[in-house]
Amino acid sequence: MYYTQDQIDRANQADLVSFLQSQGEQLTRAGNEYRWKRHDSLTVRGNKWYRHSQSKGGGPVDFVMEFFGRSFTEAVELLTGEKGAAPPPDRPCPASLSNFRLPPPNSDNRTARNYLTAARRIDEDVTGFFFARGDIYEDAAHHNAVFVGRDEDGIPRYAHSKGTVGNFRLDVKGSDKAFNFCYRGEGERLFVFEAPVDLLSFLCLFKKAWQKQSYLSLGGVGEKALLRFLSDRPNIKTVYLCLDSDQAGNDACSRLAELVPEGLTVHRLVPLFKDWNEVLQHRAEITDGKYIREAVYGLKEPPQEETVEIIRMSEVDTQTVEWLWEPYIPFGKVTIVQGNPGEGKTTFA
Repeated sequence: MYYTQDQIDRANQADLVSFLQSQGEQLTRAGNEYRWKRHDSLTVRGNKWYRHSQSKGGGPVDFVMEFFGRSFTEAVELLTGEKGAAPPPDRPCPASLSNFRLPPPNSDNRTARNYLTAARRIDEDVTGFFFARGDIYEDAAHHNAVFVGRDEDGIPRYAHSKGTVGNFRLDVKGSDKAFNFCYRGEGERLFVFEAPVDLLSFLCLFKKAWQKQSYLSLGGVGEKALLRFLSDRPNIKTVYLCLDSDQAGNDACSRLAELVPEGLTVHRLVPLFKDWNEVLQHRAEITDGKYIREAVYGLKEPPQEETVEIIRMSEVDTQTVEWLWEPYIPFGKVTIVQGNPGEGKTTFA
């Protein structure tokens, strides 16, 4: 079954106290929270839950998946009481792509889902979101996890198969790398990764309001998908290159920054470990939540228009600017102190 983003959002706004009571579960009040009698280390408040014995928590959809054993779509249905629609049929590929075919899907996604959540430690609500959209699925022949890339019309144009055992990985024959695995948001920021698993891992680390922005996997370090995405999405103003923290990733970021069209701002976010999935694997050990080793701002910036001084300011004006959105990137704030024109100073708090 297929659920729209509005339905998924409504499911994740469900009040967990009311939901548990409707299921006949017993709760006890503990200050502003409620403790679930069946799992006494777990507390709920509004649409949030937290299991203290495992230092783990989340929202309603992943709660129902974890504690009631439901699939992603079953969890959405249980929380909203709404039936999903049948998935829209795949539209035929254009004639020029007649040699591209998605691998036939398996009857369920159990093996691929387990690989992503157990082996790669990706949160179930993140994987469930993409499974529900059909952008990730399990193939029938080899039980690989298949990551689908679509064009702006939603037509599959690319697929990457990742083995759930061993190191097998391969682009499906006929794939167009200009349309790699991605998520298209309505915001002005684009975050760019080498691999789909790194993209998903980043969403787990910086989950707040992630659906507002756009995320793209390059399927390596080539520029084809990035340039096509920017061409299709003129609303993008800022590109964050989130490639691996190694020489190849650093070199690719320098090269890609030069290729980004003029008028856009390009920043570089360096993961604390080699890649974002490795950071996710060690998330419990990073107690301060600083998952980023370094942020390099201004790899490329739009040319600044010359300004003509009209009035000299005698008083100092101080304003605070938030990088990205708080707490999306845990760097705090940047304070810009302005005095007379040309005498500005930037300090980091």
